Amino acid sequence: MEPKLNAWLEVEGEVVLSVWRVELLTAVAQTGSISAAAVHMGVPYRIAWQKIHEMESRLGQKLVETQTGGKHGGGATLTPLAQDYIARFTQISQELETVLQDRFQTIFPPNSPE
Repeated sequence: MEPKLNAWLEVEGEVVLSVWRVELLTAVAQTGSISAAAVHMGVPYRIAWQKIHEMESRLGQKLVETQTGGKHGGGATLTPLAQDYIARFTQISQELETVLQDRFQTIFPPNSPE
Protein backbone atom coordinates (compact mmCIF):
# COMPACT_ATOMS: atom_id res chain seq x y z
CA MET A 1 0.00 0.00 0.00
CA GLU A 2 1.06 3.54 -0.62
CA PRO A 3 -0.68 6.86 -0.02
CA LYS A 4 -1.57 9.29 -2.80
CA LEU A 5 -2.42 12.97 -2.51
CA ASN A 6 -4.13 15.35 -4.91
CA ALA A 7 -4.05 18.98 -3.82
CA TRP A 8 -5.70 22.00 -5.38
CA LEU A 9 -6.42 25.59 -4.44
CA GLU A 10 -9.81 27.25 -4.76
CA VAL A 11 -11.20 30.76 -4.78
CA GLU A 12 -14.84 30.92 -3.69
CA GLY A 13 -15.27 27.19 -4.28
CA GLU A 14 -13.75 27.26 -7.79
CA VAL A 15 -10.44 25.54 -8.63
CA VAL A 16 -7.67 27.97 -9.54
CA LEU A 17 -4.57 25.82 -9.16
CA SER A 18 -4.14 22.06 -9.20
CA VAL A 19 -1.40 19.64 -10.11
CA TRP A 20 -2.79 19.38 -13.65
CA ARG A 21 -3.20 23.15 -14.07
CA VAL A 22 0.34 23.78 -12.81
CA GLU A 23 1.59 21.17 -15.29
CA LEU A 24 -0.28 23.03 -18.04
CA LEU A 25 1.28 26.36 -17.09
CA THR A 26 4.70 24.71 -16.91
CA ALA A 27 4.15 23.24 -20.38
CA VAL A 28 3.30 26.71 -21.71
CA ALA A 29 6.54 28.02 -20.21
CA GLN A 30 8.58 25.16 -21.68
CA THR A 31 7.04 25.20 -25.16
CA GLY A 32 6.32 28.91 -25.54
CA SER A 33 2.88 28.10 -26.88
CA ILE A 34 -0.57 27.21 -25.59
CA SER A 35 -1.18 24.90 -28.56
CA ALA A 36 2.13 23.06 -28.00
CA ALA A 37 1.35 22.86 -24.28
CA ALA A 38 -2.04 21.34 -25.14
CA VAL A 39 -0.34 18.70 -27.30
CA HIS A 40 2.11 17.99 -24.48
CA MET A 41 -0.78 17.58 -22.03
CA GLY A 42 -2.78 15.44 -24.46
CA VAL A 43 -5.79 17.76 -24.58
CA PRO A 44 -7.38 19.86 -27.31
CA TYR A 45 -6.21 23.48 -27.58
CA ARG A 46 -9.71 24.62 -26.58
CA ILE A 47 -9.46 22.81 -23.22
CA ALA A 48 -6.00 24.23 -22.48
CA TRP A 49 -7.14 27.76 -23.32
CA GLN A 50 -10.35 27.30 -21.29
CA LYS A 51 -8.42 26.19 -18.18
CA ILE A 52 -6.00 29.12 -18.48
CA HIS A 53 -8.92 31.51 -18.89
CA GLU A 54 -10.67 29.98 -15.84
CA MET A 55 -7.56 30.43 -13.70
CA GLU A 56 -7.12 34.03 -14.82
CA SER A 57 -10.79 34.90 -14.33
CA ARG A 58 -10.99 33.32 -10.89
CA LEU A 59 -7.75 34.94 -9.73
CA GLY A 60 -8.52 38.27 -11.39
CA GLN A 61 -4.94 38.26 -12.70
CA LYS A 62 -3.19 37.57 -15.98
CA LEU A 63 -1.10 34.39 -15.96
CA VAL A 64 -0.24 33.97 -19.64
CA GLU A 65 0.80 36.66 -22.10
CA THR A 66 0.12 35.78 -25.73
CA GLN A 67 1.51 37.17 -28.95
CA THR A 68 -0.38 36.55 -32.16
CA GLY A 69 1.05 35.74 -35.57
CA GLY A 70 3.44 38.21 -37.10
CA LYS A 71 6.76 37.68 -38.82
CA HIS A 72 8.05 35.18 -36.25
CA GLY A 73 4.71 33.59 -35.39
CA GLY A 74 2.79 33.78 -32.15
CA GLY A 75 3.66 32.51 -28.76
CA ALA A 76 2.89 32.53 -25.08
CA THR A 77 4.88 33.30 -21.96
CA LEU A 78 4.02 33.15 -18.28
CA THR A 79 3.69 36.29 -16.23
CA PRO A 80 5.89 36.65 -13.16
CA LEU A 81 2.76 36.00 -11.08
CA ALA A 82 2.20 32.65 -12.81
CA GLN A 83 5.83 31.70 -12.21
CA ASP A 84 5.43 32.61 -8.54
CA TYR A 85 2.23 30.57 -8.22
CA ILE A 86 3.94 27.55 -9.81
CA ALA A 87 6.86 27.79 -7.39
CA ARG A 88 4.63 28.19 -4.33
CA PHE A 89 2.16 25.48 -5.37
CA THR A 90 5.05 23.10 -6.03
CA GLN A 91 6.52 23.89 -2.62
CA ILE A 92 3.28 23.28 -0.73
CA SER A 93 2.61 20.09 -2.71
CA GLN A 94 6.07 18.74 -1.87
CA GLU A 95 5.66 19.61 1.79
CA LEU A 96 2.23 17.96 1.93
CA GLU A 97 3.69 14.86 0.28
CA THR A 98 6.42 14.70 2.93
CA VAL A 99 3.89 15.02 5.76
CA LEU A 100 1.67 12.39 4.13
CA GLN A 101 4.55 9.92 3.78
CA ASP A 102 5.64 10.49 7.39
CA ARG A 103 2.12 10.03 8.78
CA PHE A 104 1.54 6.99 6.59
CA GLN A 105 4.66 5.31 7.99
CA THR A 106 3.43 6.03 11.53
CA ILE A 107 -0.14 4.87 10.99
CA PHE A 108 0.67 1.99 8.61
CA PRO A 109 4.09 0.77 9.77
CA PRO A 110 5.81 -1.75 7.51
CA ASN A 111 5.06 -5.36 8.43
CA SER A 112 7.72 -6.70 10.70
CA PRO A 113 9.20 -10.10 9.75
CA GLU A 114 7.72 -13.03 11.61
